[in-house]
Amino acid sequence: MKLKNCLNKGFTTGTCAQAAVRGACDMLVNRKKVYDVEVQTPSGIKLKINLIDQELGNGFARCAVIKDSGDDPDVTDGSKVCAKVRLSDNRGVVLKGGEGVGKATRPGLAIGVGEWAINPTPRKMIMNEASKFLPDDKGLEVTISVPGGEELAKKTYNPRLGIVGGISIIGTTGIVEPKSLDAYKASLALELNVFAAQGSKRVVFVLGYVGEKYCRDVLRLESDSVIKIGDHVGFMLEEAAKRNIKEALLIGHIGKLIKVAGGQFNTHSKFGDNRIDAIAGYARACGADKKTTEEISRQTTAEAATEILRKNGLMKVCERITQDVSANSGEFVKNKIRIDCVLLSLEGKVLGTS
Repeated sequence: MKLKNCLNKGFTTGTCAQAAVRGACDMLVNRKKVYDVEVQTPSGIKLKINLIDQELGNGFARCAVIKDSGDDPDVTDGSKVCAKVRLSDNRGVVLKGGEGVGKATRPGLAIGVGEWAINPTPRKMIMNEASKFLPDDKGLEVTISVPGGEELAKKTYNPRLGIVGGISIIGTTGIVEPKSLDAYKASLALELNVFAAQGSKRVVFVLGYVGEKYCRDVLRLESDSVIKIGDHVGFMLEEAAKRNIKEALLIGHIGKLIKVAGGQFNTHSKFGDNRIDAIAGYARACGADKKTTEEISRQTTAEAATEILRKNGLMKVCERITQDVSANSGEFVKNKIRIDCVLLSLEGKVLGTS
């Protein structure tokens, strides 16, 4: 299904649940199957969404929607979000989670501990849809389920956030923006919320797989005690400072952290990539002769440059890099956080620590 006027966008699990609930309620009240519904998303966009698996029974109705992530497919793309609505003797609308919908086990999230992982905005949209169909003398019990959701959740941030048993029903706008950097950064910040809610004042940030593997295999840290931040060093340091984190450990490959040492706090190559020249400059400052620095400058990878440092007894360069990472990162957050650094090779060997 394509979205009118936004061909590359999709819709969230929250919108799926909203549409399925509307369809199930309509079928329950009017006693006939419904094949599509129109819903208005929280952002104001109206969507016509197809329904599948319609079923009418004694005092209940159910149907489902297939999740469409548009041009930004995630692990839930193509999954089935189901709604079952049944009549209840209790007035009002009661919302529950079923198969494949997670529950929160830690504080710091938008939902309370023990609650179904149906976030506030989708919850509001679902309740609004169901309320339109409330019988005068009855209530409605609404259950959202996602077949296979427990397995899907293992590929999401949910286990790290303490959401167990399934995926979250999410979406603040109802629309999936393609390749959303903001959504990714929001997920990283959410991990920090969980840390802060547990009273943690120390955090470990890894920039990629090399650091992640080092934390697992060498430091023996649990995966939920480490946050993988990618290129977003500055953003995450600022977010940590906002949450009163007092100590941060940055762990990553020399090719990334050399950029931070030079004051580049988003390490993506589009913001600059002078890794080799920077290593040569450090080597020169640490006493390397002209021949050695020129040899370093001819290399195309940080790994090759590091090997030249090793051959020439210049590994103190790596110590100097870590010191600058710590100092510059501290200044970046106005010294609100003590920041230490572990510099790694591609094989995960420690090159230097601050």
